[in-house]
Amino acid sequence: MGLQLNAFKQGDGDMTQFWSAVARRLEPYVPGEQPRVANLIKLNTNEHALPPSPRALQAMAAVLNESLRRYPDPNATSLGNAIAEQEGLQPDQVFTGNGSDEVLAHVFQGLLAASTSFVTPDITYSFYPVWANLYGLAHQTLPLREDFSIDVEGLCQCSGAILLANPNAPTGIALTLDQLDKVLSSDLNRLVVVDEAYFGFGAQSASALLGSFPNLLITRSLSKSHALAGLRVGYALGSKDLIEALRRVKDSFNSYPLDLLAQTGAAAALKDVRWFEEASATIIANRAYLAGALVGLGFEVCPSEANFVFAAHQDVKGKLLFEHLRSNNILVRRWDHSRIENHLRITVGTREQCEALVAVLAANV
Repeated sequence: MGLQLNAFKQGDGDMTQFWSAVARRLEPYVPGEQPRVANLIKLNTNEHALPPSPRALQAMAAVLNESLRRYPDPNATSLGNAIAEQEGLQPDQVFTGNGSDEVLAHVFQGLLAASTSFVTPDITYSFYPVWANLYGLAHQTLPLREDFSIDVEGLCQCSGAILLANPNAPTGIALTLDQLDKVLSSDLNRLVVVDEAYFGFGAQSASALLGSFPNLLITRSLSKSHALAGLRVGYALGSKDLIEALRRVKDSFNSYPLDLLAQTGAAAALKDVRWFEEASATIIANRAYLAGALVGLGFEVCPSEANFVFAAHQDVKGKLLFEHLRSNNILVRRWDHSRIENHLRITVGTREQCEALVAVLAANV
């Protein structure tokens, strides 16, 4: 026994010898920090500022019983039906998964892999190139304009499938329905995926175009719009053929993706339309206050239709502002990318949180 233990210890120095070629080439996505600090004002991961719908909480509490000993519905039928009814679609036009990230991962493997390449803006959700690398897909980028808006004309002329976050992240700038129509119309044989992770805060949804464009797939998350980031519920909307591709990937990967609490809570949240409308209006009002206050302090702020703002000060470097806020227990997000290194992405919090952030910045700029 001792000899076996010694042998194990001798070979325990570097177990990367067992890594696959895929694991070796990956550079994983780095999510926003989730620190556990007392009195922290956390405005770095775009979580909703308000508590979830009481109806969602009540619905989940009602299934905290022996139901948990059984496997959940593998197809999340009730949730899918609730989404389909709300969107005016058939159930076979809806796909559900663990957050929009898992749904998008299935999109990469089940749909985007069929294209010779796919195109995204050069500044957008930084998980996209990670998935491209994971699945070995060719990825092109189209530079945003100087004002960080998407070059729609340039996008229409690109070859390959298109993947757009709308509103874009981290800028918050959204394309209009007419602009999305133009992109879709530019090549009816091209797949266009619109990632609407931040729907519900003012941007026009591409869902109005689903009936006209079978080459359109929309992904969404309930993390931001419905304050359910802890449940990890996402879904896709599209033609039944596109949705079937996602189902095939899902059932070859994880046939029970959504647990009972997630299915129950998400369905109840979607049905609570009054909560959604009132909560969204509150975030939009807080966003207007925050953007106006930042402009008054000398910031340039992108026109956001998400639950965050993207801002850069005319004179003070972004890293200095980030560190100053952090030293005052306020956490925001920034990147070292050369075009946006002086920008801060600030989640729209409660009015009190926004006021606290503005007060700290006012004392420094």
